[in-house]
Amino acid sequence: MEAIKKTGFTVDGDSCGKEEPKSKPCPRPKPGEAAGGCSFDGAQITLLPIADAAHLVHGPSACAANSWGTRGSLSSGPQLSSYGFTTDLGENDIIFGGEKKLRESIHYIAKRFTPPAIFVYSTCVSALTGEDIDAVCKQASAELGLAVVPVNSPGFVGSKNLGTRLAGESLFQYVIGTQEPQVISDTAVNLIGEYNIAGETWDIEKLLNQAGIRVHAKITGDGRYKEIAGAHRAKVNMIVCSRALLGLGVKMEKKYGIPYFEGSFYGVKETSYSLRQLAYLLGNREVERRVDHLVEREETRLMRELAPYRKVLKGKKAVLYTGGVKSWSVISALQELGIKVVGVGTNKSTDGDIARIAERVGDDAVYIPEGGSGRILKTVRERKADMVIAGGRNMYMAIKEQIPFVDINQERHTAYAGYEGLLRLAKQVVHVLDNPVWKMVRTTPPWERGSVDDH
Repeated sequence: MEAIKKTGFTVDGDSCGKEEPKSKPCPRPKPGEAAGGCSFDGAQITLLPIADAAHLVHGPSACAANSWGTRGSLSSGPQLSSYGFTTDLGENDIIFGGEKKLRESIHYIAKRFTPPAIFVYSTCVSALTGEDIDAVCKQASAELGLAVVPVNSPGFVGSKNLGTRLAGESLFQYVIGTQEPQVISDTAVNLIGEYNIAGETWDIEKLLNQAGIRVHAKITGDGRYKEIAGAHRAKVNMIVCSRALLGLGVKMEKKYGIPYFEGSFYGVKETSYSLRQLAYLLGNREVERRVDHLVEREETRLMRELAPYRKVLKGKKAVLYTGGVKSWSVISALQELGIKVVGVGTNKSTDGDIARIAERVGDDAVYIPEGGSGRILKTVRERKADMVIAGGRNMYMAIKEQIPFVDINQERHTAYAGYEGLLRLAKQVVHVLDNPVWKMVRTTPPWERGSVDDH
């Protein structure tokens, strides 16, 4: 009996012969956790904006048709990332293995398109059949003399947000630090978790250039492989979307000594804070002076141009249903326009994001952790909201229920970042609220107004 106790076994009751766990096991994916986007989808959302790289899906052709095609990320040059490369695994490949087909696909892409790098994505099928994409990528990289990067994020391992973190891990392990940049500026910064939706990265870069700050690497909106490979030489990392790639900033600080901070470019207050924080971490007095001048000038101009829109929007109520950094940073932007946020989605927000939400709305807003369209509609009715600001999947609910709707997520085609972005947001919201269709649909139809005389 003493020997049994020492080995961690017990003979009491029904547990005879079973080993008692000494610690909790790793959490397993929950059924339905990948609803709204799986890990594979999240990894591609993070890495596909690297526009000059090839992206190869090792799985059935259906996996290549992910949701990225509906997103508004833009490229200023290369379009290779928009190609849908896939190994198109079939029944025979599942039975006999698909590694040969993967090697052939990598060699074909390298010969036909000569990209600086090829990202290879595992899927549920290739992961379940035990495809060793790491070994294949390593061998192909040595044979071809280019980077072949494995991305181990099969859909069944968890949610879209987990996929973004796994993609960040692939960048840190296989890409960042592998090349030296030709030019290293004293004011070079990396933008991490900015995906250039509707061209927002370009607006941000113009703003930073006015302050004398140079964008070293864009991770990953309108990104280039070589820039990201040399991202370890930047002076500061700004984490624009903390939910996605905060871990990448933490690891780069530990390995390369690059300080990081979490910031946003949505709204006047957040934009000004981010500019000043970048200048502070760079430790450059000339940059700090230029930032102070830029902030003062832009805030004065923007308040003047926003005045007529704020007059219309003052006192309006909105339900905001988004995730990550937008769950709190867009609140600041809406409040600066005079809009009161009466409901906010927290289903994709970290504890840090929720804490920031509480700082901005306190107990005045309903938190919506789950429930989707039904819960949004309930909040709109209970809190008498004037509009819904959310992602495209909730647009049809709003149209059906005759509620003014503004798209704020990745599917949109309007840039809202920076000072100029807030002005665009104000114009968009006023346009939506003043649309004559709302007066028409709320008018009692003729057949319900009483009898119609027949002559």
